[in-house]
Amino acid sequence: MSLIRVVTVCMLLLPLAACVQGAESDETEGVLDFRMPNVSPKQKDIYLCHAIALNPNKPIYITEVVPHANSHVVHHMSIIGCSKPGSNKDVWYCNDFDKEASLYCSGQSSFIYAWGKNASELRLPKGVGIKVGGDTSMHYLVMQVHYNHVESFLNGGVDHSGVQVKYTFNKLPRAAAYLHLYTADGVLQPGQQEHFDITCPIDEDIVLHPLAFRTHTHQLGLVSSGYRVRNREWTELGRRAAQLPQNFVPAKPVPLTKGDVLAARCTMFNFNDHPVRVGSTHDDEMCQFYILYYTDGEKTLSKEECTSKGPPLYYWKDDKTLDVTNIPADVNVIPPPPNGPTPPA
Repeated sequence: MSLIRVVTVCMLLLPLAACVQGAESDETEGVLDFRMPNVSPKQKDIYLCHAIALNPNKPIYITEVVPHANSHVVHHMSIIGCSKPGSNKDVWYCNDFDKEASLYCSGQSSFIYAWGKNASELRLPKGVGIKVGGDTSMHYLVMQVHYNHVESFLNGGVDHSGVQVKYTFNKLPRAAAYLHLYTADGVLQPGQQEHFDITCPIDEDIVLHPLAFRTHTHQLGLVSSGYRVRNREWTELGRRAAQLPQNFVPAKPVPLTKGDVLAARCTMFNFNDHPVRVGSTHDDEMCQFYILYYTDGEKTLSKEECTSKGPPLYYWKDDKTLDVTNIPADVNVIPPPPNGPTPPA
């Protein structure tokens, strides 16, 4: 029985929609088509989750994620590895900002992929993979989809947005993982430019090699920037215009080691006549900066997230470990292409 056939059978039998078996096949690589199961959301800005089970006896190493979504329908989409999904339902409501909603994960979680603004695929270099299933704590993949426009579903339309996950069963020499920096709160006053700042100290004895970065804001974002701060020196990891497709794009090869600080900023301008807060809808704002890195071997950082309270409660200048006099002058400047808009002809 081929691997694709095994996955298809699992998708028909398991209540959580699918499993990746592999043990019954001699094939070393596979593709998992992970989609929303013909959902029909009726509420704008709703968050829905769907899970698949992984083989607990045999790990896989994810090497590529190819999105299948449209930004007119989907605001953003995330793929998360979970020790246990947040619900036993096939599809469940999972808004992070709503205390009445179920979580996307119950127990441990590990970020895999995020998509927004018609972003492209994520392809890892040869020999690098994200390990899930098997002897890891990630026994499920969960897809969280934030739906933007739902007009096409009001008369019976259905959605099957999702991703193709490409993987290998062969053990890889380098492990990929993420650091996710974000502001948990914050407010933009009308007619004002504002800085959403986050810092993240590296406090484990491990060398991180940045591969790519990704930024995420909503409508008011101008530019997002990330830096390594070492011995008072700021070195740019990546800077990108906030309204471009939210791809993972190449980061500068600036290793991160114990004692370094990762600093990220989203520069925004509120064009509205009312304050805008951080929140879950597309009319709210978010500031998120992801670093995808690899390490030699299987060990990665035990922490995956760093957060701040956002403005006006936190700025870089409030962190006594940083020398803000050395912040690069172009931190709030939209860069030239490819990380900035192409000038008009």
